Amino acid sequence: MSHRFCLTCLALAFILILCQPAAAMNGCGEGSCKDCHHLSTEEAKQILGRQVGKVNSVAFSVVPGFWLLQVERGGQQYPMYLDFSKKYVAEGNIFRLVEGRTVTKAVQRRPQPLKKIDVSTIPLKDAILLGKKKAPIKVFVVTDPECPYCKRLHQELKQVVKQRQDIAFYLKMFPLRIHPQARKKAESIVCSKSLKMLEDSLAGKTIPDPDCKSDLVEKNIQFMKEHGIHSTPTLILTDGTVKPGYRKAAQLIEMIDRHTAKK
Repeated sequence: MSHRFCLTCLALAFILILCQPAAAMNGCGEGSCKDCHHLSTEEAKQILGRQVGKVNSVAFSVVPGFWLLQVERGGQQYPMYLDFSKKYVAEGNIFRLVEGRTVTKAVQRRPQPLKKIDVSTIPLKDAILLGKKKAPIKVFVVTDPECPYCKRLHQELKQVVKQRQDIAFYLKMFPLRIHPQARKKAESIVCSKSLKMLEDSLAGKTIPDPDCKSDLVEKNIQFMKEHGIHSTPTLILTDGTVKPGYRKAAQLIEMIDRHTAKK
């Protein structure tokens, strides 16, 4: 069984566990859900917030108690499921076990990769340096001071700079709205230009309030939006390739070297 299929099975199990109480709680019988449950694309976007860039469509899912949403994020389009209580969301395909096939009515479009960014246009004034300043290979990391996956990635970044002194990471603050204190913390970190303050925040420690007035965080947020970046962590490699998500140190080194060689 492939890794992707295992993940899909886990997602399916999660959905099935949630959908039974959701359907029962909302009292939906056969064909009655449209009468008592409503969701617009605008409301769905408001609920999901900055987890997605856009909600293209909303429909009732084949799984009772869920809507099927077609969303876009990071230049890619894929399905998400929101339950009728509007409190739970899941991603991935749904498999009908009897038939052994997917029943997800996903829009048939190939995912489009994020556009490359001209790294010379990325401002350095607000970046937090991890590694040696003279390192010839510069990689930008879009991070959030309250993001759990950013915390995990940060530990891998530290392993990379221990192994490779020719690689340096420039950490750019991109606080997400789903983390209520992230904006203030990002401003404090940018004001102080402190790697330790960022690491304290990622570790869940209290950090001081901002001690300066600056629009650098806001400018950074606008820059990321303009270039289609909507999630953290995200890496921008030396050739401008954008790679969202967490990776281990060995994977990071292999990926960085590959894209540096292409450049």
